[in-house]
Amino acid sequence: MSDTSSATVSARTALYDLHIELGAKMVPFAGYDMPLQYPSGILKEHKHARAQAGLFDVSHMGQLRLSGPDAAAALESLVPVDIIDLPANRQRYAVFTNPQGGILDDLMVSNGGDHLFLVVNAACKQQDTAHLRQHLAGRCQIEELGDRSLVALQGPAAAAVMARLAPETAQMVFMQTGKVTLAGAECFISRSGYTGEDGFEISVPNAQAEALARLLLAQEEVAPIGLGARDSLRLEAGLCLYGHDMDVSTTPVEASLSWALSKVRRPGGARAGGYPGAAQIEQHLAQGVSRKRVGLLPLERMPVREGAELVDADGKVIGKVTSGGFGPTLDKPVAMGYVETAFAKVGTQLHALVRGKAVPVEVAAMPFTPARYFRG
Repeated sequence: MSDTSSATVSARTALYDLHIELGAKMVPFAGYDMPLQYPSGILKEHKHARAQAGLFDVSHMGQLRLSGPDAAAALESLVPVDIIDLPANRQRYAVFTNPQGGILDDLMVSNGGDHLFLVVNAACKQQDTAHLRQHLAGRCQIEELGDRSLVALQGPAAAAVMARLAPETAQMVFMQTGKVTLAGAECFISRSGYTGEDGFEISVPNAQAEALARLLLAQEEVAPIGLGARDSLRLEAGLCLYGHDMDVSTTPVEASLSWALSKVRRPGGARAGGYPGAAQIEQHLAQGVSRKRVGLLPLERMPVREGAELVDADGKVIGKVTSGGFGPTLDKPVAMGYVETAFAKVGTQLHALVRGKAVPVEVAAMPFTPARYFRG
């Protein structure tokens, strides 16, 4: 998922006062004042989320409800993903595509039984809502849930914390959803997240968000985590950030997201095509692509950051870094980017141009740290 920044006047989440109380360094992000880090710092926050449990305020993300008997079929007309057969209380990753097969946004879709629940990226939520209204008006009800906050509890201790507060969550597995009562509020939760760790995302009414956050932070395993560590955690997990690692000029196949294209929506499938850009994406599946998103391991301590050009042994530019930084779990720099397909094989040696210096990098498999999702 993402979180691309853009904004002039910053909005505040329901947890703004709590962030200030906790000593957060606030920054403008996707139209909101958001916590970049807390006094312990990004490195310690990152390591805490990997070792115990971290609490993230992700209320800047967009939450939407689609309802009506045709909602699943309607949404499926906009994504290359199986929505019609998504079981109740299950969640699936999806992408909105444009007529060229490019990615308008990535999102999570849950089947709430009598409705679909969508979580979209902060910087894209207005355009996504407009996109849904433009194409699906008359086919289903589209409701923006501006009265709800979203928090994520992530890390190996997240399950124990949640089981203590809501015992029924212990039975949930990765990408399962449900309703539970936490801090006196009815919450909609999913066992998922954006760190590569086991964990939960919790949609809670704004009025009860602070009480819930305080309850979670009162558990000894839980510490608040800001956007800085959120970015380094997702990078180690090999997860895309919208607007950086994929955008309207990138198809899901180029972005190495072919796994997200449901079999039933592919050529030969029962409901193949029928979504924007299907012909281009099907061509990419059949014939391959000229460039591909890959993992990159810099072979020196110098971090290789977004925008750095990648060159082959002859100094020819063959790609570009789209995300990069220091990976605290690995204790070394990590990055991802796009390279010409001929250079996409794991182990390929390249160089990244960083301030005039050629830094050796190696194409690497992702995730950089093993995913620890709980699949039961």
